[in-house]
Amino acid sequence: MRITGTGHAGVFVETAHGTILTDPWVNPAYFGSWFPFPDNSQLDWDRFGDADYLFVSHLHRDHFDPDFLRKRISKRATVLLPEYPTSELEDALRDLGFSSFVKPATNEVVTVDGLEIMIQALTSPTDGPIGDSSLWVHDGTHRLLNQNDARPSELELFKSLGHVDAYLVQFSGAIWFPMVYELPAKAKSALGLSKRERQFDRTLRYIEELGASFVFPTAGPPCFLDAELWGFNDIFGDESNIFPDQTVYIEWLRTKGHDEARLLLPGTRVDLDEDGVPEHHPYDPASIYASTETKTAYLRDMQARRQPEVEAAKATWPHPEVDVLAAITEWFTPLLAEADHIATGIDGGVRLTAEDSERGDVDILIDFVSRSVRAYDGSKVRYRFRTRRAYLEQLIAEHEIDWVNSLFLSCRFSAQRIGPYNEFIYVFFKCLSEERLNYAEGWFAEQNAAEAAETVTLGEWDVQRRCPHLKADLSRFGSIDDGVLTCQMHGWKWRLSDGKCLTSVGHDLRCAPAGSSVPAGAQVAHAEGADERGQHEMEEDAPASR
Repeated sequence: MRITGTGHAGVFVETAHGTILTDPWVNPAYFGSWFPFPDNSQLDWDRFGDADYLFVSHLHRDHFDPDFLRKRISKRATVLLPEYPTSELEDALRDLGFSSFVKPATNEVVTVDGLEIMIQALTSPTDGPIGDSSLWVHDGTHRLLNQNDARPSELELFKSLGHVDAYLVQFSGAIWFPMVYELPAKAKSALGLSKRERQFDRTLRYIEELGASFVFPTAGPPCFLDAELWGFNDIFGDESNIFPDQTVYIEWLRTKGHDEARLLLPGTRVDLDEDGVPEHHPYDPASIYASTETKTAYLRDMQARRQPEVEAAKATWPHPEVDVLAAITEWFTPLLAEADHIATGIDGGVRLTAEDSERGDVDILIDFVSRSVRAYDGSKVRYRFRTRRAYLEQLIAEHEIDWVNSLFLSCRFSAQRIGPYNEFIYVFFKCLSEERLNYAEGWFAEQNAAEAAETVTLGEWDVQRRCPHLKADLSRFGSIDDGVLTCQMHGWKWRLSDGKCLTSVGHDLRCAPAGSSVPAGAQVAHAEGADERGQHEMEEDAPASR
């Protein structure tokens, strides 16, 4: 097995049974804020793009780069697809031209042309954009685990499959905290230092639990080339910066007694059969990492080459024709009506200010108590976000249903809050579609045993309230015709005489004639990863949960 770094979380894996390309990302992401570091745009993408298999772990734009996938990755590749609760990732890849898919059940080892693979999908509303995943590969000789951004609660399942030779795991920050918060510099520095220490320690615990032969710190850090974000780069000797380099983390691991880490730059190759698994770099890493001066010089050169991409994108963001308040009111109001658990979790208002010195600000109150959107009226709120009007106009024009995966990760905003981090706010802003919101609401409901057993009466039948497919509220989306229940959210059907799902295997329904007891032992949909948290949304300044 040979592994070549392709940048950030991307690798090209060569085996006797075929090649795998994972998470290829080249174009700037999140409103032109993030770039892969070091630059990977000059790699031999004709070679890497001709892989036999493609694995895209999740929909975050530093893992899923649609323009690059469309233009540079062969559509002959077979996609190794995580088992997610919605079809968004598969739909997006099909729209790009991919047509061959292997869809293993989560945690199930399958053999594909001699190559053993397992994908573990984490599917709580706080896992990535409704999903994050790890890829395990066995070629008959070596085992690789690419965990990238995923945060499994434990690694016992991977260990039970045999000793792992190569472990790829995230170590660097991938969040907006604490940089965007309107806090005194001293407080922000203390929070950043704590965040950096936690992410180092968390990755060390994973490394020690798995006990792999060799570790490859990946999935970060990005770099920031736009002038307003330049200060986020780790080039100022600031130990509170949450975006440290691989070299920094590898050196830190050595102080903890670990020398199994290897530096995987874009183009770096390692052969797992080679004694000691040395790195074969395409250039001397010291040309970048020797000092803050050499890294700064590299970034300035990269900025000169690639900043025009950002400037071109910026010109497309303003949409003067968009009435921001009216559009958000029309979009969010029906979602707020359905957001029972999320609204209870927020229990207050969120103030959203879209600033524009020339055209004027738009100040909006999203009220999770009255479930309404209106012009901000001076009400006291615990949570506030400020950003540029053009960014909201772009989100509205594109009808971007995941603001976490766009605006928030761009770091092109500022935030204030009174009290602790509230994950429900970010769940709402990543679930700005009826499908996503219903899944999140159903997932939260099923964490409560009483709600999991809740039934509703539809005509002459009592049925479980939440659809076994994607947890839509059947009191709203269920209809019955000739003994068959249809969930109008996605058109799935069940035979009410026995609860059998007529659309797919393994999604049977709890049901009984009205007035009789619904069988308690019947199938109830269960969400994997109830204890998981997504890298980008979860932490902020919360204590480590593992």
